[in-house]
Amino acid sequence: MSKKQILLGLVFGAVVLCLPPFLKNYGVYMFTTWLIYVIATMGLNLTVGYAGQKSLGHAAFFGIGAYTVAILMKAGFSWWLGLPAAIALCFVLGVVLGFPALRVQTIYLAFATLGFNTAVWLVMRNEEWLTGGTFGLNGIARPEIFGYSLKDGLPYYYFVLAIAAIAMGLMWGLLRSPWGKAFQALRDNPIRAESLGIDTRNYTLLSFAIGAAYAGIAGVLFASLVDFIEPAPFAVGASIMMYLMVVVGGSGYFLGPLIGALVGMVVPDWIRDVFPILSNWYLPLFGGTVVLMMIWLPDGLMSLPDRIRAKRESKLASAKRAEAKSEMAAVMGEQK
Repeated sequence: MSKKQILLGLVFGAVVLCLPPFLKNYGVYMFTTWLIYVIATMGLNLTVGYAGQKSLGHAAFFGIGAYTVAILMKAGFSWWLGLPAAIALCFVLGVVLGFPALRVQTIYLAFATLGFNTAVWLVMRNEEWLTGGTFGLNGIARPEIFGYSLKDGLPYYYFVLAIAAIAMGLMWGLLRSPWGKAFQALRDNPIRAESLGIDTRNYTLLSFAIGAAYAGIAGVLFASLVDFIEPAPFAVGASIMMYLMVVVGGSGYFLGPLIGALVGMVVPDWIRDVFPILSNWYLPLFGGTVVLMMIWLPDGLMSLPDRIRAKRESKLASAKRAEAKSEMAAVMGEQK
């Protein structure tokens, strides 16, 4: 990592550690929600940005994680049992969802995952005996650590921050390992990756499974944050918004989910609160801004430094070519 990246990381760490105690309850809630979506989109970024698979079913795993911990806690089990159960269930279902990716790609795979999301959402809405249907499930308590309650907003925020840091560390290690290189090879050229001895079948399934597990962790944290869940936050629209977060932040960039979740979760509410006159127009304004940004920066916000660097290098190369041409012309003139 460069000195600039280390400095940026230190500044970012200072902000997420020191700023929340000075915020009101709603501000702490928004920061916690942002971290939860960072975890969820981190998994989607692995599936979409690094492995090159098109998935519009991520919100289904987000909801499966939330409902798993809620149902188990209603049955009398601990939150600490619900978390690994949700991760394991999402991992297995992620493998199942990955099988269509072995047959179809691009837009056809996106529609397959969208259908999976719709099917899961219908189960959440219609199977009232299990999920509570449209009435939902409430009373999802927050966990305790060594007898210390995380009921208040600020302690729970730091708990989510710690889990997000662990999740980012694990993802960083994964992407720097041979597995991460295999995922990128699968994204760039599956045929070439297979010719190099990479088992594209297993890595495709694994990309969906790990991405789903991250969504399951986020769903568990979300359920405890809001204390009440119902099917609406896990519909297809939520999957599209998560996909948008990955694309806006920068698909295939490690820090893309941080920026994308910030733009997708915090900025719209900030626009609505800071500019009350736009309260009825903030979503169209936000959507239009994202469209314009995607025209200008199709690779996301994290690609901006690369784009600036490429333009600078292009100008330097043009200047060197012009200088070389002038020197050549001078030499030719002297020879004449």
